[in-house]
Amino acid sequence: MTTQNTMSPRAAWLLILSASAILMITMAARLTTGLFLSPINTATGLGVASISLAMAVGQFMWGASQPIFGAVADKYGPARVIVVGALMLAAGLAATPFVSSQWGLMLTLGVLSAAGAGAGSFSILIGATAQRLPAERRPFAAGFVNAGGSFGQFVFSPLVQFIIQAGGWVTAMFSLAATTLLTIPLAFFMRGQKRIQNAAAAAPDEFTLGRQLRTAMRDRSYLCLHAGFFTCGFHIAFLVTHLPGEVALCGLPAGVSAKALGLIGLFNIAGSLVVGALGQRYRMKWLLAAIYGGRAVMIALYLLAPKTALTFYIFAAALGFSWLATVPPTAGLVGKLFGTRYLSTLFGLTLLSHQIGGFFGAWLGGLAFVRFGDYSWMWYADIVLALAAALVNLPIREAVPHRAAATAAAKA
Repeated sequence: MTTQNTMSPRAAWLLILSASAILMITMAARLTTGLFLSPINTATGLGVASISLAMAVGQFMWGASQPIFGAVADKYGPARVIVVGALMLAAGLAATPFVSSQWGLMLTLGVLSAAGAGAGSFSILIGATAQRLPAERRPFAAGFVNAGGSFGQFVFSPLVQFIIQAGGWVTAMFSLAATTLLTIPLAFFMRGQKRIQNAAAAAPDEFTLGRQLRTAMRDRSYLCLHAGFFTCGFHIAFLVTHLPGEVALCGLPAGVSAKALGLIGLFNIAGSLVVGALGQRYRMKWLLAAIYGGRAVMIALYLLAPKTALTFYIFAAALGFSWLATVPPTAGLVGKLFGTRYLSTLFGLTLLSHQIGGFFGAWLGGLAFVRFGDYSWMWYADIVLALAAALVNLPIREAVPHRAAATAAAKA
């Protein structure tokens, strides 16, 4: 262990930038999957509902893998986890064009590539930076890393759509697979960093992983974070998977959905950085409540607006500001409540709840389309869940639980 003064500013920036770049690539691979739904359906004839289920399994596996990989990263360091994840992600994407059944898609997109992306995602990367940076820098670092994922969505959504149109979806899938391998050299910068010395490290008996998990699962504030994050996952997975279908229902070209997804990523860069900065000054539970409540208002306004390309672009920009801006305050609250020693694992569990919501968002969106011919009921469900998420964050106790009082030094 070392002290807070050991890491130089240059080393800290290399750590933050490498984590941000890794998330940019892995999130680009996950958040562009909806662009492949129609081409895969055309190529295989499996139907929207069947392909949506395979993608929904991917949403769940992306979340389920993170606490597992997070626990491994907490013990052995994040670099090895990121390398293994890159190989899994690339293999899953590259194998997808060779399968033509629902079970095959569940294996490639639903299990292999999704779990691989989870190994290079929020819980591992934000956990790694939080464990190695002083408390005052953690909210900014979480926002900056999160912005990297949004930048990947902004860059890759229109690029992937262009490749699909110019060279076919198979070429686009192979291109994504090759790009994900770039995370392997970036993992080098995650090696050899020492954790910040804090009170949690000085009390190993009190902070074994099993005891920390039992404490967390009895904490009402932690469970409220899970409930709110479930809604966040429902929203994001529904839109990532079915926004292209919503655009097509409105008689607009596929390029509109790609541009809208890109705008979501672009505006979430600003949202992530702003929320990360605000998290240093304001209570993070209020930020989360405002974000979720704002989403309900945005969706209601979208439903009332005429369905033009401009409407989609404005909706994407507004929604993008809150898209994954929930991540920095959620991770920050977990760190505040329990310290950073097992942050990758504990935040990984909240991301599992996020992706359980994601499973239902992706899957029920496909069922709603098949049953009703549009997504109206999904939009209504989005509004109700967003309001519920805003309310459930209000009782969160933004303080260190008395069982973990020794981690007060880890407050953000």
